[in-house]
Amino acid sequence: MQDTTKVTTPIVTDDRNAWRWGFTPQAEIWNGRLAMIGFLAAALIELFSGQGFLHFWGIL
Repeated sequence: MQDTTKVTTPIVTDDRNAWRWGFTPQAEIWNGRLAMIGFLAAALIELFSGQGFLHFWGIL
């Protein structure tokens, strides 16, 4: 008697750029990307305004 059932494995479509909640590798990738954008924005504000970031926003 032959076993006629087929075993299929699901296709894994693990998108590394997908937005997922929780402590996942994808969340850490997005966290790093957003932190780099924020750091670059603060550096550009200081470069073009001649003031520190907090002085620019009137906090200090």
